[in-house]
Amino acid sequence: MNALPEHLDVLIIGAGISGVGAACHLQQQCPDKRFALVEAQASFGGTWRTHNYPGVRSDSDLFTFGYRFKPWRGDPIATGDQILNYMNEVIDEHDLAGRIHYRHRVSSARWSSAEAVWHVEILHMPADGNPVIRQVRCQFLWMCQGYYRHAEGYTPQWSGMEDFDGRIVHPQQWPKDLDLSGQRVVVIGSGATAATLVPSLAGNCAQVTMLQRSPTWFATGRNANELADTLRALDVPHEWTHEIVRRKVLFDQSHIQRRCVQEPETVAAELLAGVREALGPEHAHLADVHFKPAYRPWQQRLAFVPNGDLFKAIRAGQASVETGQIDRFVLEGIRLSNGKTLQADVIVTATGFNLNVLGDIDFQIDGKPLDFAGSVTWRGAMFTGLPNLLWVFGYFRASWTLRADLLGDFFCKLLKHMDKHDLRSVVPELRSQDQGMTLNPWVRPDNFNPGYLARSMHQLPKQGDRAPWLHLQDYSVDKDEFPVAALDDGSLIFN
Repeated sequence: MNALPEHLDVLIIGAGISGVGAACHLQQQCPDKRFALVEAQASFGGTWRTHNYPGVRSDSDLFTFGYRFKPWRGDPIATGDQILNYMNEVIDEHDLAGRIHYRHRVSSARWSSAEAVWHVEILHMPADGNPVIRQVRCQFLWMCQGYYRHAEGYTPQWSGMEDFDGRIVHPQQWPKDLDLSGQRVVVIGSGATAATLVPSLAGNCAQVTMLQRSPTWFATGRNANELADTLRALDVPHEWTHEIVRRKVLFDQSHIQRRCVQEPETVAAELLAGVREALGPEHAHLADVHFKPAYRPWQQRLAFVPNGDLFKAIRAGQASVETGQIDRFVLEGIRLSNGKTLQADVIVTATGFNLNVLGDIDFQIDGKPLDFAGSVTWRGAMFTGLPNLLWVFGYFRASWTLRADLLGDFFCKLLKHMDKHDLRSVVPELRSQDQGMTLNPWVRPDNFNPGYLARSMHQLPKQGDRAPWLHLQDYSVDKDEFPVAALDDGSLIFN
């Protein structure tokens, strides 16, 4: 690995799906820019490096979760290893290995308006040596570190946890030595992680139970894309297949999201019908008991169950589901508020993330601590009071990479504009007509309301009630607006 340069045009923070994509865009569209990536982990991959629990897989299709410029050739839902292999190919094809600096964690970033530069302090943690502090000066920070802390998952504190005579595990820190043979396992949670873990453990342990406080909407279907299979059989070039299938997937997703708003009861009935069919006649009644949420479809992420494996495990008697409140942990497992006790040797807390706000980095602007929660976002990517910084925050209802690709194009457009006009800094600023506008949370709860956001919304910027101060979380709008986003409407101040 090459030494980290001390002077850069762009420092990309994070070598996950966003950071690797950012490097590709920058290299292709702004080849004269000096850039590097720093990554706290020992290798690339981000989420797919952090999560090693059994069966880990994407909850988005790879035709849209994959990069726009790199065709996906496998099944729509991919394993973690398949995604890492895909990313490794991208790094090789774009010769990025020498630009990525692993075990480098950014601890502080200080902006100087006088110099129009970021002073970044980075802790290098060699695998076989003492930590070293490195200093980097750069014009821009491209924040690609994701939205949650990789070092720790979120586990609520329940009464009696210390009384439990077994092992408590969070999927984000899955132990390599964990042998579940003959063990009774309770998985707490009902999201994509729990829905992946339960069928993966079923049949490999004595018993596995998914314990949920409330149900999640699940969609079932084959882990296949008929259009992709047809185009591949016709020997259509992979690049064409990728783009055609990508557009069809996005069209279908936009259609279902629109229906979830306009006819939620009909969509809910269709989803439940799919669950009943996957459960089979003898267990179909469980759909209304355990798989019928109180919220409308897509108000939280709609989890896809490829090939109905979760429901097949229940149907085969290898897994079960319980819905209820936890009263407390007890010696032999978990006691529910209805008095029932779930016997367990291992309890897995698939209970979510801890939000990572701008990489948990100590930011200062001209010597003053950054008040990130007091800022207003510009199109969900830049922020008032925060110069020369772009944060990649992807979609909740669509693939994260869709927005990463859009922002890659936009950022390169911004850099070219600044070079053309000999500009050194840019920062969003509310215009006179924007003063006093209604400010809303970073994500409106009536739009999307998962627990990890609700717990941390107070740490995040606000959005306004008009463009360009909105964070819409809507790819169908962003794909049209970002390419033509005005740089001269007075909402961006250049120097």
